[in-house]
Amino acid sequence: MAVTARETKRVLRGEALARRDALDPRWRVEASLGFAAWAEEIAPRPGAVVSGFWPMRSEVDVRPLMAALGDRGARLCLPAILDKTTIVFRELMRGAPLIDMGFGTQGPGEEAAVLEPELMLVPLAAFDRRGHRIGYGAGYYDRAIARIQKNGAALRLIGIAFDCQEVARVPDEAHDVVIPEILTESGLRRFPPSL
Repeated sequence: MAVTARETKRVLRGEALARRDALDPRWRVEASLGFAAWAEEIAPRPGAVVSGFWPMRSEVDVRPLMAALGDRGARLCLPAILDKTTIVFRELMRGAPLIDMGFGTQGPGEEAAVLEPELMLVPLAAFDRRGHRIGYGAGYYDRAIARIQKNGAALRLIGIAFDCQEVARVPDEAHDVVIPEILTESGLRRFPPSL
C-alpha cells in the first residue's frame, strides 16, 4: 500500500515539531530576539500591512520582529479564526486589548479593522530547500494566501522557522503554496522558483 502525501506530511510534521520542541527554551527566546535584526532588510514601504502571528507552543516568537517592523512604519495585523476554514487579519494596535484566539494564541477582537497583508510572516511546521511548507494541517494559511492573491494583491511571503524544522523534501500537493523566502536563525533564505 502506497504512503500518501498527506501521511508523509503528517510524519514529517511530527518529526520537525519534536526537534523544535527539544530546543532549549532559553535558546529559543534568544534566537527569536535575533529575528528582529532582519527588520531593516525585509521591511516594506512605510504604511504597508504586515501580518505576523502570536506564537504557540515552541514556535519562533515573531513579536520582536513585528515590533521592529512597526517601528519602521508598517501597519501590523494578526490572524483571527472565523470558522473551520477561514482566517482574516485584524489590525494590531498598541495598547488595544487582545482576546483568546484558540490554540494558546491571542489577537485583536472583532472591533479591530480587517486588513489585507502585503507582507505575510507565515508560521510553519516544516520546510524544504525548495520553499515547500508543511503547516499544521488545517490549511488556514493556504486558503488565506490563495484568497488574497486571487484578489490581485501583491503579496510577499516569508516563512518563519528554526533551522531544525528543515526536512529533505516536502511532498507536493496541488493546493500547496510555495514560500519563496524563509527566515531562520541562520538568516534569510531565498528559493529559486524552478526547484
